[in-house]
Amino acid sequence: MNARGSSLGPSAAWAALVALAALLAGCVLPPKPSARASAIDAGQLGLSAVQVDPATQDWWQAFDDAQLDSLIERALAANPSLAQASAQLRAALAQVDAAHAGLLPKASFSGSALRQRAPDNYIIPPPLAGGDFWMAQIGASLSWDLDFWGRQADALSQARALAQASDLERDNARLLLAAALVQAYVDLYRADALADIALQAEAQRQHILELTRRRLAAGLDTRLELREAESALPQARVERAQAQAQAELAVHALAMIAGQGADGYAAIARPQLNLDAVLPLPAQLPINLLARRPDVLAARLRIEAADAQRRAARAAFYPDVSLHALAGVASFGLNDLFEAGARGYGGGPLVSLPLFDAGKLRAQYQGREAALDDAVAVYNDTVLRAVQHSADQLTRIDALSRERSDQQSTLVAAEDGYRIAEVRYRAGLAGYLSVLSAETQVLDARRQSVQIIADLAVARVSLLLELGGSFDPNTQTRHGSP
Repeated sequence: MNARGSSLGPSAAWAALVALAALLAGCVLPPKPSARASAIDAGQLGLSAVQVDPATQDWWQAFDDAQLDSLIERALAANPSLAQASAQLRAALAQVDAAHAGLLPKASFSGSALRQRAPDNYIIPPPLAGGDFWMAQIGASLSWDLDFWGRQADALSQARALAQASDLERDNARLLLAAALVQAYVDLYRADALADIALQAEAQRQHILELTRRRLAAGLDTRLELREAESALPQARVERAQAQAQAELAVHALAMIAGQGADGYAAIARPQLNLDAVLPLPAQLPINLLARRPDVLAARLRIEAADAQRRAARAAFYPDVSLHALAGVASFGLNDLFEAGARGYGGGPLVSLPLFDAGKLRAQYQGREAALDDAVAVYNDTVLRAVQHSADQLTRIDALSRERSDQQSTLVAAEDGYRIAEVRYRAGLAGYLSVLSAETQVLDARRQSVQIIADLAVARVSLLLELGGSFDPNTQTRHGSP
């Protein structure tokens, strides 16, 4: 049979291509899936069945400080880290659009006009052979990857999961930013309160110095007590300067978080916080902890993205089947370009598959499996850290609450002791060392009280953040779907 008589029809040609692809599919075989790590089970974490509602959207307003509200509003609008998270979300959404386009037909248009000289022994006859002429063509083409093995669909699933994870990470960035600013604001409150104590200490030592001078003049003290009182005053001034410097550093840190530079320092006034504000804090860790933390949900989505990427890598071992069609005109010379005889068209299936790639596809697939295991490990680590940090804050709050009560009693006793010591010293019934000792105790008690109150406020904010803050996945608008 001659070549013309052996030609195949369209159906037979299609069947032949598919059969050939099936025969050749064994040339590069995907590896068998290996044993993979599994995501941790929430039921094994010892969480309670108590459901805790999320905090209000503007939970920081419970502190009743208008300046704090203004700083957080500014930070949410201008902080660079939040702007970076938003940019990453936009990039992830663009990847979703790009992956979705891979499932749709593609069309292109092209045209060219090339002036060239043909060799003398060219296959075309003179005058084209050995002459100069224009080679022109205009055409359109259409292609469509049929995605038999789901490679493009898996790429889309991966892009969507990553976009949703980026959206959740932006939500988490907002929570972190608001919590960090509140904590920095509490630190400024702490620094200002400690500066006040240092100023009180300086005033007390100035008062004791004047009293010692009068006692020396009355013959009740010696110059030794005077020198001790005089040396205590500069030390108090040093402590006051250090405390004021810490307050200024706290202002700098607060302005940075709020997205302000040095020009914003002077505008930050002394905090007027209500540190006894009621925040929605549970007595035990709730089971919906993991369902309300955006970082945990984002880590779970990254497992889904890594798994979709692994499936896409496995599909690369199988034949790639697509449909192609083209139509256009071409001619030697520009005059005949749009003549009827210049027209041409064609179309049909295209099948391609790897035969030998020196192990590249296998290595890529193994890399995707490793990436999936890494995503599972990151998720498990995120979950365990969430539980640990939440439990730590509950313990810290409980301990600080007890310490605050005991410290208040200590402070009252220390202040009474200082007043008694001062009266006895004024009356000549006690020496300078008793006053100094009593003063040291009362100053330490005041500092400790400030530290406990501030630490308790920070711990309450930290626990609020660990429990998911104001984030509620049931009311959030998720991105990632074209």
